[in-house]
This record gives sequence, structure tokens and C-alpha cells, in this order.
Amino acid sequence: MENIMSSKLFTTRQGTVLLGVIAAVIAAIALLVYLNHYRNSVNESNAQIRVLVARSLIQKGTQGDVIARSTSFFETAKIPKKQVETGAIVNPATLTGKVALTDINPNAQLTAADFGPATGSVADKLSKGQRAVVVPLGSPQEVGGQISSGSHVDFWVVSSGQASNGVSRPIAKLLFQDMYVMNAGTNGGNVTLRATSKQAGQIIFASQNSQIWLVLRPTVGTNIKPPVVGAGIVTGG
Repeated sequence: MENIMSSKLFTTRQGTVLLGVIAAVIAAIALLVYLNHYRNSVNESNAQIRVLVARSLIQKGTQGDVIARSTSFFETAKIPKKQVETGAIVNPATLTGKVALTDINPNAQLTAADFGPATGSVADKLSKGQRAVVVPLGSPQEVGGQISSGSHVDFWVVSSGQASNGVSRPIAKLLFQDMYVMNAGTNGGNVTLRATSKQAGQIIFASQNSQIWLVLRPTVGTNIKPPVVGAGIVTGG
């Protein structure tokens, strides 16, 4: 009976029309599914993602911690998903403990491939315009070994100054405040300070022509008006 009905369905005009309608419905459904899938794909590819983009040249060796702290290095930009590079960085916090492995040009996306683990060298802790300068000090001059990497210090120099009567007298002067210690001996020895290029020159001059004393600062401290201390202030004269 089934075979007879199937045969009639294919041979009668009504059967042919019915099959055509069914085929058209199936084709329409397939087209709707395809169009919906295509529309979703287009929307997904055009979706915008926030990624980090270099605002200025980021030189090879720049510390990731320094980049993350300063928006002068990067900005957050909306990029269509299809244009987002593989490994694009979306969170500045991921740069912590890393260093730029290559120069990154302005407007380029920051990617994971651009950064690698920091080596722990002094250079990794320097940003553009900063310098590392070393001064040899005795134990008292570095607070009896209490100064260590990460300490903040005030930089004093003791030298000779000429009084109004022409007599040369020793004076102590606060040259710099709140300098960052990059490395230090445990009880006297070399101390590495982070400075500007100009400060580095002044520190080198002071180390050759004066006596240097470092004063340990509190974790939270304020700068003061740099004093000059002479014999008169010490003795009360």
C-alpha cells in the first residue's frame, strides 16, 4: 500500500506540486539558517575590542612596569575583531615583570610577542631619560647598611665653602631628595642610584670632590626646602 501511495504521489499533479512546496520550504529554511549564520559571522568580525596601542615609540628594553604606569607610552583603542593582532594585550597589568624585546612603533598594537620576562638587570629598571650611577660609600654614609634595593634616600654633600671673610669653611648641603636606590652593599660599598642625566653628572662630580652622605627616608615622606648647613648653624655662632 505504501508503494502505491508513493507512486501516486510522484505521478499525480497534486503530488508533484506538494513535493515542490516541501522542497521550497526546505530551501527557504536552509537559506534563513545560512543568512542568520552569515549575519552573525559579519557582526562578530566587525565587533570592536579594546586593545593597548603604542602612543609613542617604546624602545627595546623598556620595563613593562614603567609602561603600565604611564599613559604616555600607550592608549586604549577600539579595534575591529578581524584587525586585532594575535596576542594583543588588553590589560596593562599583564606587562608587570616583563620587558620590551623590540622597538614598538607609535600606533602599533602591543602584543605578547613584543615582551618577555625581565632579566633583573639594572637596565630593566630604567625608563627613557633615566640613568644609573654608582657611588662608593662607607657604612655610615649609607646608614650602616640599612639602605637596600628599593630604598628612597636624600643625597647630602659635605664640601668646603668660602665665608664672607674669605675663610674656607666646611658646609653640608642637601643636593637631591627622594632618590631611588637600585642596588646597595650590605654594609658599605657601592650604591647604585637612579637619576636623570644631569643628576648623574652632579653625583659623579660630588663623589670626586666632596663627601657624600645618604639619608634614609620614611616610606611616606615629604620634600623640604633644601638647607645648607655650615659651622655657624652647628655651633650656634
